Amino acid sequence: MQHHDRIRAVEWSDEGLKLLDQRLLPGLEQWVLLNDTLGVTLAIRDMVVRGAPAIGVTAAFGVVLAARDRYVASPDNWRDAIEEDLRLLAGSRPTAVNLFWALDRMKEKMAGVEGDPVPALLAEAKRIHEEDIAANYHMGELGMALIDGPCAVLTHCNTGSLATGGFGTALGVIRAAYSAGRVNHVFADETRPWLQGARLTAWELVKDDIPVTLIAEGAAATLMKQGKVKWVIVGSDRIAANGDVANKIGTYSLAVAARHHGVKFMVVAPTSTVDMAIASGDDIPVEERPGEEVLTLSGARIAPAAARAWNPSFDVTPAGLIDAIVTEKGVVEAPTAEKMVAMMTAC
Repeated sequence: MQHHDRIRAVEWSDEGLKLLDQRLLPGLEQWVLLNDTLGVTLAIRDMVVRGAPAIGVTAAFGVVLAARDRYVASPDNWRDAIEEDLRLLAGSRPTAVNLFWALDRMKEKMAGVEGDPVPALLAEAKRIHEEDIAANYHMGELGMALIDGPCAVLTHCNTGSLATGGFGTALGVIRAAYSAGRVNHVFADETRPWLQGARLTAWELVKDDIPVTLIAEGAAATLMKQGKVKWVIVGSDRIAANGDVANKIGTYSLAVAARHHGVKFMVVAPTSTVDMAIASGDDIPVEERPGEEVLTLSGARIAPAAARAWNPSFDVTPAGLIDAIVTEKGVVEAPTAEKMVAMMTAC
């Protein structure tokens, strides 16, 4: 399985936090070095790094940089000063709950720190990163077990090493299933308007020697009608207490088409993505991004000057359309509020 897991997009070094700039892939593999909170915030907001788990890991390291700078500037008052940095990081992206989960965890660690906070906070951020990778490996095994193969699967957006600490959520399941001979081909939606499927998912799969065919979103229903895929496997940015799932725009229509065609639908995400404080998907805040992302391509306008665009970054798939939610704590088949509580409270 290690053979199909070569990529890491978030790295801590003695120089600072290094992020693989995902806006430039696949044409250019370029790393960004960050040394302050503002830089980390802008990197999250401007999509240098994306994917809910990766955003959480990045934010945790952002807290380390903030603590380092605030402690140097004011050893006696750094806790008060860092609140501004935490607000900045929290405001970078609204939908991915992993961001807030990671910030809360770092705040808990700060509470017990005396003296220089950096060693303890750096250890915690590294722990968050390592735990995410371990969870992804475990989810890979759990999700793989649901797939009767060999078969082809369809995925949407990017849920791999680029979107997580490493290995991936939905793409982690696909990696594990490919290694085990249960998946023999991957169809990837191109994922407008940022083209994460084309630029990132296809790039990861090619890097790891897994066969991939790219399709436009509009081709997915026909692909299913022709019986070419058995599963749709996606990630999530927030899961409500009843099992409704917020994920990249276009996921909901895939779930509707999958149900119509008898194709199974799997969501793979760590429990840090589950928000038990939100009753249903109706209450999940959905980020709307600038219309320019839809109206332009690589900086060139592709629509008439007077045209406007609506650009929600996510949609919500009702629990009733989902066959299985896979987390590191277990598998919830045909999710309901009761089953979600049972999974979240399991040891």
